[in-house]
Amino acid sequence: MQPDSPHPDIEILNHDIRRGRYRSVLFDFDGTLSLIREGWPQVMIPMMVNVLAATGTGESRAALAERVEEFVMRLNGRQTIYQMIQLADEVKQRGGEPLEPLTYKHRYHDLLMERIRGRLHALEEGSARPTEWTVPDSHALLEELRRRGLTLYLASGTDFKYVRREAELLGVAEFFGEHIYGAQDDYQNFSKKMVIEQILRDLDGHELLGFGDGYVEIEEVKRAGGTAIAVASDEVTRAGVNAWKRNRLVQAGADIVIPEYRQHRRLLEYLL
Repeated sequence: MQPDSPHPDIEILNHDIRRGRYRSVLFDFDGTLSLIREGWPQVMIPMMVNVLAATGTGESRAALAERVEEFVMRLNGRQTIYQMIQLADEVKQRGGEPLEPLTYKHRYHDLLMERIRGRLHALEEGSARPTEWTVPDSHALLEELRRRGLTLYLASGTDFKYVRREAELLGVAEFFGEHIYGAQDDYQNFSKKMVIEQILRDLDGHELLGFGDGYVEIEEVKRAGGTAIAVASDEVTRAGVNAWKRNRLVQAGADIVIPEYRQHRRLLEYLL
């Protein structure tokens, strides 16, 4: 355990954060709270590889997959449309005629729904409990933050209508009230940066705490002067740190790394 870490599962990277003064908390959704969309890269990446292979490029599928994975994960946390804009650019670079990015986005979502429809149905009919499809102890963490009087915000790169529905199915929507934000087809009118700017109208940057498992939200919280908690969740086993996620989030500037929220009480005692 690090000298000032409250638990071995809590990796303190920045020992100079300004603890005890947080007023608002920003959460990402998929992979940070929700596991409903677990496995989305295994849907998006093959779809994109198929699109690029159809251009007639001489690259192998393995080389295409490596390229696609790089930009898909780099843009993770931003609205899905940005990954599709990049896909369209990649098609152009290979001499192809791309479809509209929004068309690619809708194609991807149709494929993803095939993967997660059963999960949604199980939650709707009550045969699955919300705790089965959330990062462990998410509800307990949110409850404790609310009890301590902090204002909670949820901002996702997934479309708003899906985020709202899935947050309700998982029983976390109540913690955020009207502060739930998601992607729009008119994508230029939403970003996590915009949400943070809205939050900062009422507080200083160092009073912002952020939780996320994507590069973008960690980067934006740090840019605003807040404290960024990297949730390096293993979405399959629901335990332990995903090393690939951890390394990416450390590169993004994370202050603290955690695997999930089983040690949320010790984490909050340390922070607050």
